[in-house]
Amino acid sequence: MSDLVHVSRHPLVLHKLALLRSQTTEPKKFRELVREIAQLLFYEATADLPLAPLTVQTPLEAAPGYEISEQIGLMPILRAGLGMSEAILDILPTLHVWHLGLYRDHETLKPVTYYNKLPPVPDSDLSIVVDPMLATGGSAVAAVDILKQWGTKRIKFLGLIAAPEGVQTLSSAHPDVPIHLAAIDSHLNEKGYIVPGLGDAGDRQFGTG
Repeated sequence: MSDLVHVSRHPLVLHKLALLRSQTTEPKKFRELVREIAQLLFYEATADLPLAPLTVQTPLEAAPGYEISEQIGLMPILRAGLGMSEAILDILPTLHVWHLGLYRDHETLKPVTYYNKLPPVPDSDLSIVVDPMLATGGSAVAAVDILKQWGTKRIKFLGLIAAPEGVQTLSSAHPDVPIHLAAIDSHLNEKGYIVPGLGDAGDRQFGTG
């Protein structure tokens, strides 16, 4: 496995992931768990953000501090990535969010782009693609392709569960992109679903399964 593939071993992530997988977890609780795990993974994935010193005034006197010195952009892959991006915005409200609509053709399992909300000129130093499931890897590769063509220099992928096939596809196509996950599962089945996985993340978030 590449040194750029990071699978969280944090006890809170592992605990919440088990609840997320359960077929008895209803959509409201499922959305809450997606949010909580996304925030924990974002915390781990941004440990290398550069800082700039600053001085703040406390009620008593001036105190030294720090601020993040990069502009970060999120690219949630619609629609399943929405729950993750909203949770991350709660932590860092200054993020820029660019929505990307991709769906997987059920015959070819290839991604099809139907919506792209990138501004004309790159306006972030670091772009993070967010999608709960890294299955075949096609959508993630397409998203990174779009970001690189747009002019983004630093890109990371943030997901919940991956199949080994998806990790390999993304790593092979973009070996410079770190991948942050809660778990890598066994395999993809014949329909392109992650096993054991958790089912369709979009359907389970929005109650449309």
